[in-house]
Amino acid sequence: MDSSELRIGDAEREQTMAALREHFAQGRLTHEELDERLDRSLAAKTAGDLAQVTADLPGHQPAYREKAAPYETPGSPYGAGDWRAAMHAHRQQMRAMHDTHREMHRAAWQARREMRWRGPMRGPTQGPMRRGHGPHPLVPVLFVLMVLGLIFGGFGVFKALLVVWLGALLFSLVRRRFHHRG
Repeated sequence: MDSSELRIGDAEREQTMAALREHFAQGRLTHEELDERLDRSLAAKTAGDLAQVTADLPGHQPAYREKAAPYETPGSPYGAGDWRAAMHAHRQQMRAMHDTHREMHRAAWQARREMRWRGPMRGPTQGPMRRGHGPHPLVPVLFVLMVLGLIFGGFGVFKALLVVWLGALLFSLVRRRFHHRG
């Protein structure tokens, strides 16, 4: 029987996956390629299947070693140094993913905050009044002038200021309606 047809165990799959992680750490594989090859390694049943996973990578080693030493030296093909490099690359990738997730969370929070100020008009129990949605600043000033005109200037001044106040209020409502649509 050919040695490539021999069935393999978990130890051989793990050795090949460690080699793939090292190639990833060295930049020979992308994250997608690493995932695909790790899946193929886990699905491999024979030594030949496992050898195909690393066939196109430099320093091609047999899919498994017959006798693995319990404590490997850092210079060996699948030594502790390779494991550390792969773990370092994994930590960097996880840190980058965490940072990306945090930035996405911040952007979503910022968008919600912006919507609170620019979204459709809401009632008083649903949030604070937004900028640009109240009456024109001239309307309250005209109201105060109208009351003062009634007190100090008589009914004629009050009527004139009432007409100006109603016009400003109507203009403010129309402007808000068209501004809200645009």
